[in-house]
Amino acid sequence: MGNEVVATAVDVAGLTVRRGLHTVLDGLDLQVPAGQVVGLLGPSGAGKTTLMRAIVGVQEVHGGQVTVLGRPAGDPELRRRVGYVTQAPSVYADLTVAENLRYFATILRAPSGDTGRVLEQVDLVRYARTRVGDLSGGERSRVSLAVALLGGPELLVLDEPTVGLDPVLRRDLWDLFGRLRDDGTSLLVSSHVMDEASRCDRLLLMRDGTVVADATEAELLARTGTDDVEHAFLALVEEDAR
Repeated sequence: MGNEVVATAVDVAGLTVRRGLHTVLDGLDLQVPAGQVVGLLGPSGAGKTTLMRAIVGVQEVHGGQVTVLGRPAGDPELRRRVGYVTQAPSVYADLTVAENLRYFATILRAPSGDTGRVLEQVDLVRYARTRVGDLSGGERSRVSLAVALLGGPELLVLDEPTVGLDPVLRRDLWDLFGRLRDDGTSLLVSSHVMDEASRCDRLLLMRDGTVVADATEAELLARTGTDDVEHAFLALVEEDAR
């Protein structure tokens, strides 16, 4: 079956997720446009990770629908079309970087030579023979990103990919996200660092399991009359509390 051409990478309608007696997401509606870097911003506990888990099909949901690249979230056909990076590195510490990539490339049936390509993309060529357990936290995160890039996914879902990185590495990763977007990849990138908003084409601001804004940075600043996204977020929260 050929891949569908879609204008919207992700379509979430009425998404409800509960954890025990607590409702994490309550009838959430949002869209992620295709071919853009969309920033999912908000404080810890806002529901960002739960939303991302629902999008990649690993979260139990209690209502609503999530459509990804024209198919239901979790559809086996999406396995090779969606790359997912969790906050915790999801690679094997006792294997080298190259061994991890070869292992996951085999599972994903990625093209031969793909491991070299992704090593270059995340700037880890010099660590190819290094055991992952001997890398720094930031380097391990980049190995997880390299795994997600195998096979050239159409959608990347990245949960706090720059947390704990120094400013130079953060800049380099955002540059990479921009290049991937320019090559046609759709990206949903979560962060609690509001100053990363300027690197996104569109912003989804979340608080307490709801989307408080869905706009470009320029639209958001114009709407709130503020100078940066952090102050815009605070203005929206205060507006909502009235």
